[in-house]
Amino acid sequence: MSFIIETRDLRKKYGKFDAVNGLSLEVPAGSIYGFVGPNGAGKTTTMRMLTTLTRPSSGEAWVAGHSVQAEPRAVRRAIGYMPDEFGVYDDMRVWEYLDFFAACYDIPEINRKKLIDDLLELVDLTHRRDDMVDKLSRGMKQRLSLARTLAHDPAVLILDEPASGLDPRARVEIRELLVELAKMGKTIFFSSHILADVSEICTHIGIIEGGKMVAQGSMQEMRAQLMPHREIMVTVRDDDSAQKVAGLVSGIAGVIHAVVIEPKAGRSRVRIDFTGDDDGVAAVNTVISTGGVAILGFTEETKDLEAMFMRVTKGIVT
Repeated sequence: MSFIIETRDLRKKYGKFDAVNGLSLEVPAGSIYGFVGPNGAGKTTTMRMLTTLTRPSSGEAWVAGHSVQAEPRAVRRAIGYMPDEFGVYDDMRVWEYLDFFAACYDIPEINRKKLIDDLLELVDLTHRRDDMVDKLSRGMKQRLSLARTLAHDPAVLILDEPASGLDPRARVEIRELLVELAKMGKTIFFSSHILADVSEICTHIGIIEGGKMVAQGSMQEMRAQLMPHREIMVTVRDDDSAQKVAGLVSGIAGVIHAVVIEPKAGRSRVRIDFTGDDDGVAAVNTVISTGGVAILGFTEETKDLEAMFMRVTKGIVT
């Protein structure tokens, strides 16, 4: 597997305090990688080292094949960085803001108008083109900041808390935009302590606490590692039906337990702990259906990222 961001034993000390303590992470090219951890875990410090804004105390880091310490200019050309604060550009219009950053990346003036038009269309801000930046909502400022990171067509986007402080609608819009950018071939590396945002869109995650990586991998690998079996929830009309379901599935290969649990909304439920694959889940459904039980609901309970996070950290979720 090709890693577009990689660190080895990366450290950053401030006096006696280890903000980042021996961090090794691997971000596959083309992935959406969620960098998860409580406030103060070392996320922003790590990102500042990856973007060449902070020099590591020791260890190595590479972005797009370039050493963060030996080739900082090449790293900057390869990345688009969005910090956790927008900054002060209140006296600029939206198009001027993008034009300014495009000029910083030496994009010829003759090419900048079309580039700005394309970026505004991508982030759905064409209708605010001539507005002053300070008149935008926080969500619009976040989208504009994201557009700015794309001005020089970087391979990697490094985004520090891109959904922080946004209302639910704006958070959804940012998530959808990140997915669209990944489809365009960008690698997305973003930090968050909003676990729902990460679980919705990420292909890979890394969980950091106290400056150390405590777990990382693809979403599938993490779930398999931390939740070794699947949970199927079957909803039926009454307790007699629930007991019948438990009996029907108890002999199926891969079924560890089939337990009648507390009713919900007046309906009986059976939790089935199952180690099989998707075909096995379908077979469980078929056995119940052909067994003469009226099924009101058949779902696989997805263990959310918060449950995974709590299992590998000390339980500090902010």
